[in-house]
Amino acid sequence: MQPSTTNESPVQASPSVPSPQRARWGARAYAAAGLTVLLWASAFPGIRAALPHYSPVHVALLRYIVASLALAIYAAATRIRLPRWRDIPRFALLGVIGIAYYNIALNSGETHVPSAEASFLVASAPIFITIGTLIFYKERVYLWGWLGIALSCLGIAVVSISQGSGVQLDFWALLVLTVALAQSIYSTGQKSLFSRYTAYECTAYSIWAGTLFLLIFAPGLLNEMRAAPLSATGAVVFLGIFPGAVGYVCWVYALSRMPGSTAASFLYLIPLLAAVIAWFWLGEVPAPLAFGGGVLVLAGVILVNTRGHRRAG
Repeated sequence: MQPSTTNESPVQASPSVPSPQRARWGARAYAAAGLTVLLWASAFPGIRAALPHYSPVHVALLRYIVASLALAIYAAATRIRLPRWRDIPRFALLGVIGIAYYNIALNSGETHVPSAEASFLVASAPIFITIGTLIFYKERVYLWGWLGIALSCLGIAVVSISQGSGVQLDFWALLVLTVALAQSIYSTGQKSLFSRYTAYECTAYSIWAGTLFLLIFAPGLLNEMRAAPLSATGAVVFLGIFPGAVGYVCWVYALSRMPGSTAASFLYLIPLLAAVIAWFWLGEVPAPLAFGGGVLVLAGVILVNTRGHRRAG
């Protein structure tokens, strides 16, 4: 899952810091952002690699048990603050929507939708975020923004139709599309929390809450683990440690050292990298029509994010 970048204020280097040190900080931030994008892109084929041997709910549960443990180790080392009591219900809701539902729906959708197509559909989340901020935060959307929204909607329709037999919308593609909606709710819902918590704290509390909810699907997990080949279990563990935990830590590091708009530009690479990784890892080659629709989705998102909206003053 990709968190919103618009709520982060980059840490400005002090004028007294030597230029070489500022340059090293910049290089590390770019490296962290690049690694994050690579790891998040690998999650889509990683899910597909695990699904033949694990049910969608057990992929989500095992992945986030591993991620929760990894984040807990990091949290203990950095001594992060405990959440305030009044914020716990919101973190619980964010965990249910942004972690539990997001992953169950994505995993279920990927039983039928290839990795590249799924990544393009999930990449439409900023469109839903823009619509949400328009409604709830009175953010203006200008002509380029509406054009971008229309372009992405056209791309979503093309990708969704391309998954079905004949000219019809495919249920599994639409299910993946709800993942983008869940991500937009998750990102918008975090907005007010960033005044009291760091991005890492918000992520950790939401992941832990989502993992607790996923535990209701624990029956049968051990049986699947015994029956699954090591490669499938390794794929789930990889999803938990790297896209799940390491990816978020790298993303927070990058956000703290570069402007949010610069960091966000890296996210546009995720669907393209997912297609390349799926090709090498699984031998998946996206259908030309679906890939073309995905490019339209991405072009619309870029238009919306770069030229489409500005907060009303």
